Amino acid sequence: MQRLRIRFTRGEEIKFISHLDIMRLWQRAFNRAGIPLAYSEGFNPHPRMSLAAPLALGVTSEAELMDIVLTRWSSPQAFIAAVGRQLPHGIGIMQVLPLGLNLPSLQSQVRFAEYHVTVATELSGEEVTARLDSLLDRESIPWTHKRDTGPRTYDLRKLVEDAWLIESRPQACTIGMRLQCDSNGSGRPEQVTMAAGFPDYPSVIHRTRLILQAK
Repeated sequence: MQRLRIRFTRGEEIKFISHLDIMRLWQRAFNRAGIPLAYSEGFNPHPRMSLAAPLALGVTSEAELMDIVLTRWSSPQAFIAAVGRQLPHGIGIMQVLPLGLNLPSLQSQVRFAEYHVTVATELSGEEVTARLDSLLDRESIPWTHKRDTGPRTYDLRKLVEDAWLIESRPQACTIGMRLQCDSNGSGRPEQVTMAAGFPDYPSVIHRTRLILQAK
């Protein structure tokens, strides 16, 4: 048995593919590449593969993480070569690392996600920075999010670890943000920009990093 951690990218071509379809895409690629996936035990066995934090529709990423368990050993180089040939445009393997089988689950280790978010604005860089500073200075930001199961109310401020200006240009700016991403809640970049006073939905939301709990 071997556990591998895969870091991969998700580009524009597949940013509207659902979490479930992404898992199916990976499973098909593994099967076609002859990768010996391990399966869970029980009445309905399923492949032992899990994503760190599902990506919302419309979001691209350079920092996705997935753990899989194999029934026999494979070198990272051979794995990348075999699986890479089976992946569609818009998804690419950046790194593969072997891990101990008994380490905590990947999902339980995720603490924060970082994003680069582009929004339309006529504000100067100084004005954008002032808005972000004002947001971070607030003690709470009551927020209601409408879901299929009904409205959910929470404190958005608790989900924002940091926010900063990356670039200001005519009619747009790019904001960096580090948001909570764990079992207690996950920040949504479009909600943060709206809370900061940018009414238009971001034209780009790109995940740049997942921060795991230090071992």
